Amino acid sequence: MTGVSGILLIDKPAGITSHDAVSHTRKAAGTRKVGHAGTLDPMATGLLVLGINSATRLLTYVVGLDKEYFATIRLGSATSTDDREGDETFRANPETVAAISIGDIARQINRLTGDIDQTPSSVSAIKVDGKRAYALARAGETVVLAARSVTVAEFELLGEPIPIDGHLDFLVRVSCSSGTYIRALARDIGLALGVGGHLTELRRTRIGPFRVTDAAVLENLDVAAELLHPATVAQQLFDAVTVDQTQALELSQGKRIELSAELATGAAILRPAPSIAAPDPHLGPYAAISPSGRLVGLLEIKGGRTRTLVNFPPDDATNQCGTEPVPELDSGVFVSADAPKPAPA
Repeated sequence: MTGVSGILLIDKPAGITSHDAVSHTRKAAGTRKVGHAGTLDPMATGLLVLGINSATRLLTYVVGLDKEYFATIRLGSATSTDDREGDETFRANPETVAAISIGDIARQINRLTGDIDQTPSSVSAIKVDGKRAYALARAGETVVLAARSVTVAEFELLGEPIPIDGHLDFLVRVSCSSGTYIRALARDIGLALGVGGHLTELRRTRIGPFRVTDAAVLENLDVAAELLHPATVAQQLFDAVTVDQTQALELSQGKRIELSAELATGAAILRPAPSIAAPDPHLGPYAAISPSGRLVGLLEIKGGRTRTLVNFPPDDATNQCGTEPVPELDSGVFVSADAPKPAPA
């Protein structure tokens, strides 16, 4: 299935890197043109969104989607990585930890819900002077990252905290904007309560409209059976417009097209997409769908004119997308076969 393009949802197991998952998929798909729309730490499990061949061009639009996680936060100690894999840097008095109430935890969760300024972990993949923060930290350098504005739309405490060996463990569900660090939420709750905090478990269950319940596992992976057609994915991400065969050919070649009255006024726009619905019918991006149901491009409509943002050349064998090489993107989408191994976010 070397020439087929599409999006693949993978449920990553614990203990492997996201790059390991990409490598496994490359072998299963018979192509090196496989990329991802955001990593998970080795200890974490859950949803990875992978692109194969030309469908990697869609990944840059997936990176910024909101995400959902389930996590176990442990109060009572802090670590160098803000998760269980780091070295312990602080241990609180067990009596102080035992005195923490569910109300204390709930108040900190409420404080960290909404639009907040969050300082990422020093072992994040954020670049500092061209180098990854985690690489600098592992080299012994002091890394101080600036706080970033993120949105924690939902931060829910699930059940009662459980005392374990002088610690308190509790499960949470977090729905948040891209760029939010769940380990930083754990760290900040522990800091505010004066006992330290870190993550012990993390599972990503959703990225935009994509859910881990629809994902495949790596063991005995059948890529052809699990692959999502680019047109299907594009219509989950964007509003769509239908184009005729001539327009489809022109768009797949990156050309502007003449607009019909229906298209120019927005009357040809199909159902609104749940994730990135355009506020103005003359902006976009819009997914351009051919009469045969193939994604031919992402376009912008403005002032009665179109501009092709991304084109998807046809592949006669698959009626999906071409397989041209795609460059590595600065947005964090890893799509180049020869690009360096990405770090977990």
